[in-house]
Amino acid sequence: MKIIDRSKKYVSGVFNSNLVKNSSWGILSQLSQTVFLSLFFVILARKYPTPIFAKYIVANAIYQLVTAFSTMGLGQWFIREFISAENKPELTSKFLKMQTYFGVSFFALNIGLAYLLYDDQYTRILIILLGSNVIFDNIINAIKSLNVAMFEQKKTFIILTIETFIKFLAGCVLYIYPFDIITLSIILIALRFITLNLFLTVGSSNVVNIKMLLKYKILYADVKKLIVSNWAFIIIGGVSIINWRLANIVISKMLTPFDVANYEISFKIFNIAQILPVVVSTSVFPMLVKLYNDNDPEKFKMFYKKMHLYYMLFGLFSYTFIYSFSGLLVPLVFGNSYLSNAHYTQQMFLTILVFPTVLLQANMLITINLEKLDMLFNIFALIINFTICIVGLTYVKSLSMVNYSIFASFLIFHISQDVIMIKNKLTSVMSAVSFYIITAGFVYFYSIASTATNPYLLFILAWLAVGLFLLAKNNTYRFRLLTKQNL
Repeated sequence: MKIIDRSKKYVSGVFNSNLVKNSSWGILSQLSQTVFLSLFFVILARKYPTPIFAKYIVANAIYQLVTAFSTMGLGQWFIREFISAENKPELTSKFLKMQTYFGVSFFALNIGLAYLLYDDQYTRILIILLGSNVIFDNIINAIKSLNVAMFEQKKTFIILTIETFIKFLAGCVLYIYPFDIITLSIILIALRFITLNLFLTVGSSNVVNIKMLLKYKILYADVKKLIVSNWAFIIIGGVSIINWRLANIVISKMLTPFDVANYEISFKIFNIAQILPVVVSTSVFPMLVKLYNDNDPEKFKMFYKKMHLYYMLFGLFSYTFIYSFSGLLVPLVFGNSYLSNAHYTQQMFLTILVFPTVLLQANMLITINLEKLDMLFNIFALIINFTICIVGLTYVKSLSMVNYSIFASFLIFHISQDVIMIKNKLTSVMSAVSFYIITAGFVYFYSIASTATNPYLLFILAWLAVGLFLLAKNNTYRFRLLTKQNL
């Protein structure tokens, strides 16, 4: 009976934890959002000619590049400061007002990039229209950070799910009443403005006071001091997105519009795969900060090790799924025009093998106040990505070079993090090396087996075997633990 009672208590504790509650909401919401956004993207790919669709992709890439820096990377800084802040309303007002100013400034930068990078007037108009969302995004992202700090992500998820559903409906209108993509961009701006108002009225955890926000004055000296003391967050927040979005610009300059579309399709599929680690990480980060502040190194390390295992398994699961099913799913969803995309998507998914654990280890470094080192790793990874990409495309005009350059940059990023983690005794050499051996071995044997086995059956059997192994291992561990407690 003791064993049963303790097991029930353990299960109840797991499902009532902040991590599970916040992450489960996030995962469900992100899945819904991704379904609607993916359907919206599929509609655009099918309803607009590839050259026009490619222009929209490029404009969206510029907008996302600007957005990556427009928040000045201060989201994680705010979460860390909010947890220990005495005057939370004042800190929140200061943060929101700064983000508004940053948004206006970076929208001006977006306009400049439109004229600097492209001569085509149609592309310029799209870049400017989509870029106007930067102002709204900055305020929304500030409120999203507030909700993360207060473990109120549920509000964020509900509002964003509503927005993506309406966005999907706007795409559906194209089947009834076709209109050009500029008109669609204007509709999306109006929708984003409505979303902003929802965040301000019902999604701000009752901490945002509009009157206080309007009255609160931001001094240039304060902004400068904050940026100088936290400039590493700016790099961390921006470089990770540049690693992906810079490729859109490079491809548009060195390859064909068809390659632009192919890359974006692969990236959209990758975005679906990264939902789980990204959403879970938003809940993991404040928990890491709390455990670290509690000054309990053993609990801190144990939590990290547990999450590292989950993240590694997810990376392997995602890669093998795409390896087995992309040839079936991509043409089915996007049409026969993109039959060759499955091969490129498989290449891009090499990155998912290390991406989740890169996220986790970045959060670890930021938690222990080593964000400047993580920033340097981000810059180094970006340089590697850009160098391999440009040099490779100079000699081999293939989208494969772009995918491999991204994977190489993330792999080196991961190894760099491992070195620092080992030096700070957060992990061991054996644990770090085991990750690469297990990942490489699993992928190698899976690819060999797929040549002799039905890929769909192989995926099911492989993960059934992994599941049974983990279940047996977990039951053995619990049995030993309960036996030791009853002695």
